[in-house]
Amino acid sequence: MAPDQSPLRDRLSVVLLTFNCAHRLSAVLDHLVGLDVPIIAVDNASSDETRAVLAGYPQIEIVPLERNIGAAARNVGLDRAATPYIAFCDDDGWYEPAGLAIAADALDRHPKLALVSPRVLVGPEERLDPLSVVMAKSPLRDDHGIPGAVVLGYMAGACVVRVSAYVEVGGYDPIYFISGEEQTVALELARRGWQLRYRPDVVARHYPSRANAGRLRPYELRNTLWTCWLYRSPLNAMWATVGVLAERPKTRAWLHGIAMAISGLRWVLHNRRQLPAELDRALRTLDGQRGTPSR
Repeated sequence: MAPDQSPLRDRLSVVLLTFNCAHRLSAVLDHLVGLDVPIIAVDNASSDETRAVLAGYPQIEIVPLERNIGAAARNVGLDRAATPYIAFCDDDGWYEPAGLAIAADALDRHPKLALVSPRVLVGPEERLDPLSVVMAKSPLRDDHGIPGAVVLGYMAGACVVRVSAYVEVGGYDPIYFISGEEQTVALELARRGWQLRYRPDVVARHYPSRANAGRLRPYELRNTLWTCWLYRSPLNAMWATVGVLAERPKTRAWLHGIAMAISGLRWVLHNRRQLPAELDRALRTLDGQRGTPSR
């Protein structure tokens, strides 16, 4: 299928997630408004001047939430969009303009392509994000003739998605809150036959904030463990759990994450939806790569 010749702004919108980021937000917004596409900013009940900074950009639609619902706020932004594709963005990064057109064209050409994961460059030194390194080396085979490395994960704050595919799998589950929340979306897409690709010619910039990193580490560990036991066969879930626990520093956050995972065990067992054997084997192949399956 040939790419749509419509302007990019008619095909793609940016959904920006914000939370207590007033001190760094202007630089991000300056880059995003330069893309000349619709921007929907969903603010997760910030208590600083974030909304005032957003209000200084009249071309941005602001959706203020009364409470912080984490990653599920992206669902709210996507519901407001009128384009078939969405570039999700967090408040500490942006996209290079040329890459978004490449992603939209790829989604036009390949109807089974649900998500494009970009090459992420970190900080002013433009270090390649470790997850991008892992994705570029994906050993999974392409059976659909879609350019890019075949992946079963991505970075929630830097990806371009097909709205219809995202809606089909229900978006982000509020129970996951945030950090590692993309795991269930990726696996539900794959279960339904949707394709995910890593494209190094689509570039996102990331200037990670350390403000909430410590608070979110237990959530990331909990969510990764929950996903293992929601989707994997018992044997593969066990091996993945051992690997995940072994690779992380044995800190108070590690203990907290384990406790959080155990506290939700009844919910996990009640909602288990094991993947087809072929997908479970693909995940087993990826288990040797760091960054998966947690992303």
